[in-house]
Amino acid sequence: MTTPTRVRLDAAPFHLDAAAQEWVTSTLAGLTTEQKVGQLFCLLGMPGTTEQIDAELAVAEPGGYMRRPSLSTEIIELNRYIQDRFTVPALIAANLEAGASGAAFDQTSMGSPMQAAATDDETWAHRMGEVCAVQGRAMGVNWAFSPIIDIQTDPRNPIVLNRGFGADPERVRRMGVEFVKGLQENGVAASVKHWPGDGVDDRDQHLVTTVNSLSTEEWDATFGEVYRAVIDAGALTVMAAHISLPAYSRALRPGIADEDILPASLAPEITTDLLRDRLGFNGLVVTDATLMAGMQMSMPRAQAVPQSIAAGCDMFLFTDGYAEDFAHMLAGLEAGVITAERLDEAVTRVLALKAALGLHAATAEELTPGLEGVNRGMHEGWAAEQADAAVTLVKDKEEGLLPLSPARTPRVLVYSLRGGAMPSTRPAEALVDALARRGFEVTLHEDPPREATMFGAVGRDGAIVGDALTGAFDLVIYVADVPPTSNHPTARLEWTFWTAANLPRFTHEVPTIVVSVANPFHLQDVPRVKTYINAYAGNPATLEAVAAKLTGESEFRGIDPVDPFMGYWDARL
Repeated sequence: MTTPTRVRLDAAPFHLDAAAQEWVTSTLAGLTTEQKVGQLFCLLGMPGTTEQIDAELAVAEPGGYMRRPSLSTEIIELNRYIQDRFTVPALIAANLEAGASGAAFDQTSMGSPMQAAATDDETWAHRMGEVCAVQGRAMGVNWAFSPIIDIQTDPRNPIVLNRGFGADPERVRRMGVEFVKGLQENGVAASVKHWPGDGVDDRDQHLVTTVNSLSTEEWDATFGEVYRAVIDAGALTVMAAHISLPAYSRALRPGIADEDILPASLAPEITTDLLRDRLGFNGLVVTDATLMAGMQMSMPRAQAVPQSIAAGCDMFLFTDGYAEDFAHMLAGLEAGVITAERLDEAVTRVLALKAALGLHAATAEELTPGLEGVNRGMHEGWAAEQADAAVTLVKDKEEGLLPLSPARTPRVLVYSLRGGAMPSTRPAEALVDALARRGFEVTLHEDPPREATMFGAVGRDGAIVGDALTGAFDLVIYVADVPPTSNHPTARLEWTFWTAANLPRFTHEVPTIVVSVANPFHLQDVPRVKTYINAYAGNPATLEAVAAKLTGESEFRGIDPVDPFMGYWDARL
């Protein structure tokens, strides 16, 4: 069997030698049609569920699995089980966006991509990619669904925020290229996302099909330049999102009706004509998660499953039920939605990616070696250095407040403002501990249950107010941890229910600081606060850096990768 003509195995990004090319072609030739269809699927491997793996193998061996975060011991154990059961080595993916913590809770977090961008030094993006790859590969992860090279064109977009590198296309380009290199130089494939570009729409593709509304000229000068750069840097894979690009759909399909403009995951003019033919991408394209409404609302699922491959995607991410979606894919092949040539092309790219990563020649121990040889201490040191270089003093209008001193403001009240899917007080607790070690008397306010403030006194219940505040505290610090979270269409500050008693309304009586560890745009909700800090991450290294800067132990050096004022004149007061 010959290699499909559209796939160049010896060229970028695969660069396969003769032996690896032979493995790809011979493996493809030895697969049945059902086995080829199985290679198109990347399924979700849940923690500790070997029974799930066995059941899915009974349908057909998939091309790989994506792992959600768990403990590293569980990640390693199940990854070893998967590779032991597979006849063709599996791709094992994870959202390694900011460190190996994207695969295992107990591994290193390098803060966030936006934190790396705030240093304005792409060395940190490279190191972030390196930490993701070294720790990830040790656990058996060989494919990173990162970096995010979206551009925060609309500050109200709730999904990009600190997961991306900011609003400046040039900085996004530099950081994205180095992240890709950091990953792939250390044996993990990058999957740049979210093609053709998130951050323009203020909605969430998990909930609707979102729209990149830029003109072709605007897109070429921004997202287009970023994608050209990461493709030139050798990115092995691209993730096609459930985001439409109407200007290019209309340019490449003159006369296309509005109702026929589809997200990139289903649109051949975007994923084949633009990405492959115009930008010259020869690597693998995987859909974003196909359980998102952004895909499912476009057409019936039985139609969307094969259409994604026909449109130019090579792998299909997640299923409603593997047996059902496998049947949909087979039916699409039998109906001619997917041609035999297109199937072979897609499977060739799946196999070529595995060969480019060396999976075809690796021993079981090399596929999942374990963490014993990883220099975790060096990586944690890098996380601390990055945080120190990135924390940004956005506003400093409270004369004489900074640097803080236990002699001048000994009694500190800390509020934890939380949001997202799994709200936590951990960042606030870390700052409390860091300030206490520096001699401050710190109180962390415990939020009352929601129902406790439903019928309370407006402006009082759920907070410390009046004399209890002004007589007992010299300083108030809000730690805002509202990260971008799928299926949450906003990432704004929220206050105690009904009463909003914990608003920073007493800033004229008590000095007040807001520290944001996720969303860099919170000034829109606290414009009159005189001291505001963007830290971009809630990991322990970052909160330690915040404490050091608040007390003058180190200087603020970060440069905001976005406009934190969002054009509000009062936010600058």
